[in-house]
Amino acid sequence: MPKTSPLSRPFILCALTSIFLLAFGVNANAVPKKVTPKAASEKTAQKTTPEKSKTNAPESVSVLKDGANIHSGPEAKKEILWKVFKGYPLQVISRQGKWAQVVDFDGDKGWITNDLLAKGKTVIVKASTANLRAGAGKDYETVAEVKHGVVFKPLNTEGDWVKVKHADGTTGWMLNKLLWPN
Repeated sequence: MPKTSPLSRPFILCALTSIFLLAFGVNANAVPKKVTPKAASEKTAQKTTPEKSKTNAPESVSVLKDGANIHSGPEAKKEILWKVFKGYPLQVISRQGKWAQVVDFDGDKGWITNDLLAKGKTVIVKASTANLRAGAGKDYETVAEVKHGVVFKPLNTEGDWVKVKHADGTTGWMLNKLLWPN
């Protein structure tokens, strides 16, 4: 999927999440947002110094608080590339002291302090739309149509299907290939 402008990406994400939540009677103002003040090309063009320690495989984590800063390097004084919301899934690709270098579902990289990360995994819808189903299979009723960027907590898997729960309590099943990380 092509990158969007720095302003349209968070607004699209917010609008789509709000539409989904409003369908279930949830206050859209309570929905956290991913804010991206930098253009995607600026974010991905930023390079940092070589990492001190690499992890063997990416570790799936989620963000602990709304408005957590993603920096261009492993220091608080480094440029803030974008902000993420509570529950936002990331993968740790390296660590340096109290900092983790992370990548998001769009492939954007940055640095965040370890104390803002939880090992509890969340997943995000990477497809433009995905059906949330009553059971693990395409023959089950569609509970909701979910938009790109909506975050869920995975509960369990059955074959290629993942049972997920949204922050508003809605549960259902989605194809694993429509989620990140999978």
